[in-house]
Amino acid sequence: MSSEKHNTSKPTPPPNWKVEADKVWQQVSQRGADFYRDHKHMLSLPKIGAVLGGTLVLAWLASGVYIVDQGNRGVVSRFGAYSETTQPGPHWHLPLPIEAVKIVNVEQQRFIEVGYRDSGRFAKSASIAQESLMLTRDENIINVRLAVQYQINNAKDYLFNVKDHEATLKQLTESVERAVIGRNDMDFILTEGRSEIVAEIKREIQVAMDDYQAGITLASVNLQDAQPPEEVQGAFEDAIRAREDKQRLINEAQAYANEIIPKARGASARLLQEAEAYEAEKVAKAKGETERFDQLLVEYEKSPAITRKRLYLEAKEKLYSGSNKIMIEAERNAPQFYMPLQSAPIHRATAKTVQASEINNDSIANDKGTSHKAAASTELRPSRSRP
Repeated sequence: MSSEKHNTSKPTPPPNWKVEADKVWQQVSQRGADFYRDHKHMLSLPKIGAVLGGTLVLAWLASGVYIVDQGNRGVVSRFGAYSETTQPGPHWHLPLPIEAVKIVNVEQQRFIEVGYRDSGRFAKSASIAQESLMLTRDENIINVRLAVQYQINNAKDYLFNVKDHEATLKQLTESVERAVIGRNDMDFILTEGRSEIVAEIKREIQVAMDDYQAGITLASVNLQDAQPPEEVQGAFEDAIRAREDKQRLINEAQAYANEIIPKARGASARLLQEAEAYEAEKVAKAKGETERFDQLLVEYEKSPAITRKRLYLEAKEKLYSGSNKIMIEAERNAPQFYMPLQSAPIHRATAKTVQASEINNDSIANDKGTSHKAAASTELRPSRSRP
C-alpha cells in the first residue's frame, strides 16, 4: 500500500541555479558591507595607495630575479650598454627599463650549410647553385657543399660585436671557400687534397672571425661533397677512368722496376767483385813474377851459364807441353818416330816409361855414344800434353 502511494507522488523539481546564485551574492555583499562598516577607518584612500604602490614596487624588484642554467651565460646590459656576464645560477639585476638580461647558450653546437640545404632525414638535400658552383685554378667549374659547425666562446662579443651572426658566418665561409678552391686544381680537390683544403678553409674562417671579435669558435668544417656539375658528369667519369688506368700502369711499371733493378744491381755488384778479384789476381801475379825475376837475377849474377841453360830447358818444356806429339832423338842417319799421346791407349806415365826403356835398349844395342846418350837423356824431359 505504501509502495503504491510512493509511486503516485510527484517528482522533486530541479533547483533554480539563478536564484541560488543571487542568494550567495547577497550574502557576500552583505558581509562585505559589514566588513567595510566595521573597518572604515582603516580603508582610507592614502593607505590603499601606499599598499598598492608598495606591492607594485616589490613586484618590479622581483622581476629582476633570473636564473642562468648550466651551459648558459647571462649578459646584462644597462640602458643598452654591456654591464656584466653572469655564470650559471640565480642572479638579480635592476629591472626594466634600467637593465636587461639575455641568456646565451655557449655549449650548443650550431650549424650552417653552404651550397645546399638539408631537406630531412630521408629526403635528398637540395643544391644551391649560386653558393655551390665555384671556379678552380685550372679554370674548371666544381660543385662544392660545405657544412660548418660552431659554438659561442664569448657571449658578450657574440651579442654586441656582430649584428647577424649566422649571415655573417655564412657569407664569410662562402668567400673563404671560393678563395681556397680558386687556388687549387680540380684533380687535387677531388682526390688527395680534400683534408688539406678543409683545414685551410677552417683556419682562414677562424682568423677572420677573431678579427671581427664575433665570439665564435669553429668546431669543425666538413666537405660534404665535391663533384663537377651534372652536365659534365659523363666526361668527368671518363677522365677518372683514364686517370685510374694511368695510375694502374704506373704501378705496374713501378713493380717491374722494383723487380728488375735489384737484379741489375746484383749483377753489377757481382761484375764489380769479379773485376776486383781479377785485378787482385793480376796484381798478385805481377808481383810474384817480379819477385821471381828478382830472385832469378840474383842467381844469374852468381852463375850466368847455368842459369841460361836452366832457362832454356824451362822454355823448351813450356813450349813442348802444348804439343800432342813426342819427339825422340836418335843417332844420326837413324830413323825417328813419334807417338801421338791422344790416341795412345796407355797412361801417360806408362808411355814415358816405355819411351825411356826403348831409348835405353837402342843405346845398348848400338853400343855407341854411351856418355853422349846419358847427356842427351838429361837434357830431354818428358813432355806434358794438355788433356
